[in-house]
Amino acid sequence: MNIVIVESPAKAKTINRYLGSDYHVLASYGHVRDLPAKDGSVRPDDDFAMDWEVDGKARKRLSDIAAAVKGADRLILATDPDREGEAISWHVLEVLHRKRVLKDKPVERVVFNAITKQAVLDALRHPRTIDAPLVDAYLARRALDYLVGFTLSPVLWRKLPGARSAGRVQSVALRLVCDREAEIERFRPQEYWSIVARLATEKGEAFEARLTAFEGDKIGRLDIADEARAMAIKAMLEAARFSVRSIESKPQRRHPQPPFTTSTLQQEASRKFGFAANQTMQIAQRLYEGVDIGGETAGLITYMRTDGVQIAPEAIAAARSVIAGRFGDRYLPTKQRHYHTKAKNAQEAHEAIRPTDLSRHPDSVRARLQPEQAKLYEIIWKRTIASQMESAELERTTIEIDARSGDRTADLRATGSVVRFDGFLTLYQEGRDDEEEEEAKRLPAVHSGEPLLRRAIEAGQHFTEPPPRYTEATLIKKMEEIGIGRPSTYTATLSVLRDRGYVRLDKKRLVPEDKGRLVIAFLSSFFTRYVEYGFTAALEEQLDRISAGDLDWKDVLRDFWREFSESVDGIKELRVAEVLEALNEILGDHVFPAPENGSDPRACPSCGDGRLSLKIGRYGAFIGCSNYPDCRYTRQLADGADADKEKSGDEPLVLGTDPETGLAVSLRNGRFGPYVQLGEEAKPKRASIPKGWDPAAIDLERALRLLSLPRPVGIHPETGKEITAGIGRYGPFVLHDGVFANLDTVDEVFTVGLNRAVTLIAEKSKGGRRRGTPQALKSLGEHPELGGEISVRDGRYGPYVNHGRINATLPKGTDPNAVTLDQALALIAAKAEKAGAKRPAGRRRKSAD
Repeated sequence: MNIVIVESPAKAKTINRYLGSDYHVLASYGHVRDLPAKDGSVRPDDDFAMDWEVDGKARKRLSDIAAAVKGADRLILATDPDREGEAISWHVLEVLHRKRVLKDKPVERVVFNAITKQAVLDALRHPRTIDAPLVDAYLARRALDYLVGFTLSPVLWRKLPGARSAGRVQSVALRLVCDREAEIERFRPQEYWSIVARLATEKGEAFEARLTAFEGDKIGRLDIADEARAMAIKAMLEAARFSVRSIESKPQRRHPQPPFTTSTLQQEASRKFGFAANQTMQIAQRLYEGVDIGGETAGLITYMRTDGVQIAPEAIAAARSVIAGRFGDRYLPTKQRHYHTKAKNAQEAHEAIRPTDLSRHPDSVRARLQPEQAKLYEIIWKRTIASQMESAELERTTIEIDARSGDRTADLRATGSVVRFDGFLTLYQEGRDDEEEEEAKRLPAVHSGEPLLRRAIEAGQHFTEPPPRYTEATLIKKMEEIGIGRPSTYTATLSVLRDRGYVRLDKKRLVPEDKGRLVIAFLSSFFTRYVEYGFTAALEEQLDRISAGDLDWKDVLRDFWREFSESVDGIKELRVAEVLEALNEILGDHVFPAPENGSDPRACPSCGDGRLSLKIGRYGAFIGCSNYPDCRYTRQLADGADADKEKSGDEPLVLGTDPETGLAVSLRNGRFGPYVQLGEEAKPKRASIPKGWDPAAIDLERALRLLSLPRPVGIHPETGKEITAGIGRYGPFVLHDGVFANLDTVDEVFTVGLNRAVTLIAEKSKGGRRRGTPQALKSLGEHPELGGEISVRDGRYGPYVNHGRINATLPKGTDPNAVTLDQALALIAAKAEKAGAKRPAGRRRKSAD
């Protein structure tokens, strides 16, 4: 018997079908060992010795693997073909050596870039040993991340209470987000005007032209700075005669983009479908590991963690065959296209992401896939085919126009671009992020000297705009451009930043929280080198050279640790007051914005002669007065923009009167943040403003909602005891008989129903993780107005229809298999209206993340 080890049960299930009875495929369920989360797991003084700990959930799996290997003839390690996959194989092998079950059994390492029968069998015919340099690169990366985290984080905790931790790559990614936010805050809009002439030929063919020069001076985009000049130019053009000076037409070719890498797939899925980076990778993982397509289980795409853009020769040949058959020879270039990545430090160790079988058209598998899987497979297939198609042929025409009024002159220009041959554009066009799409428009046929008719002259006022915040996709793109992170780390890096509360998603844009800005300001001031983009990229390059066998991994660690430990030692004795003063300077524009009346932004609005400064409390940073304790003025960092509206702790804002008690409801600002209060008794009822809610948007209705918590959800059908929903120190929850279960969002506290609450409580009581979404019994198609799949599902307490986060129970006696789309839409609309009525005002928009 041959034992084959892979990472996931889905992959194991697929490969088991390819191999005969002489093989038994087992899953490790990912990594089986890691460094214990305690000091001393990596010991620089002991030549960087590392202590490993078997994950509690992996113990039984490793025991099962060991038992199977003990009676086997051969061990085959078939984990993923990258650094992480090599590390998993190495860890499994190390554990089996310690258990002494291998003895003299042969051990082979096989890799395949696609999970198809041919790819797997080919890999088994070409085994190798564990790639030691690749494992060394993993060890170096893991040791570096551990040493930075467990050395720097305690310094953060002492100097910046409330800060969670600092990481090697995520700190630099956070700096990108914070630097962009600072750039936006420094931005000052600039007024400018544009002049557009609406002209026509004598045949009545209309087109537009823009001003490029006036009275011999070139006019750039920002050169017309005020209305007076714009109106003067407009007046001249309204009296002018127009004629064609010259026409120039130039052919252009637009070439297709290469097949997807991890980064470009995440970017395109975000642009086209709004998928988050981790969602894209989860869907791609399923397509890679295998999907049942009519009795056959096969991997539909190649390995999805890659920075390579090249594809195998046989895949190129298959793509060209599809192009000739589906589009004709006109769309097939005479030569094959070969691509090379432009990303900094790209390894190109694997193929780009492509379908395993290019003859498998998206339409042929759509019915077998979930809607999100079908969407992702389709763009992967189209992008791969398009990458081998003929270039698009365009014609760009420029018409230069003279305008004369007496002895005054002006120049205008009209441009247009038309597609003469669509080429690859007939199949696929890449989405865009924040750039404006160039308008394709055809200009009329004119000749030099031809007079033109003036239809209208328009002067438009504009203002420059700040650079946009990063989306997950554009941040990954930027990280890739400057050489930070690798395909296997992008999504994990973003998840860490969100989980630590350093950034939040707002309308799919990454916004740094004050906690994150404080951390970056601290690191930029006292550990400048370690958040520099160039330094981090150079370290990533060294890790890549370790993978290639060009550098010794311990030499890299020694060089890094020598300088890093000295930097940490130099900051340990720094007083908190010195740290805060440095942060006051760095974050001054953010936390002390200039008031509109021009007064001193750091003057205390309560006592008048005190100075505002960052302060550190048990729960993080806040703004306080230098005259404390005589002056007890405080405010949150996030409220700096409304400093002129701030009130001291003795000046609450009355929101209204509670209709039930007649007591006043007020919004107050305490030491630990804003809260609402009912009445003025000795022990009044209070409720903190939840994280993510804008205190300035709190009204009476929302305040009463908060003060009404905990909210009764219903009676548990099995125990007869009440279930309540509330907001605690660790977020929103449901509670039953002493068992707490987390809710996904604060909004859900006000809308969660009994069915979902009972399910969450049951899962938490069993001590397991929350289960995934119940299997769909039937898909009813897309929502005609809002998009997104509508399905019939079987819940713990009966069938229901689902759309996004809305679940609507089917009426008793309804056959779930007979439900129509119209019936489902009516149920969902009724449930959504009911939930909307219960939800606090101002919170009815779907969360961006």
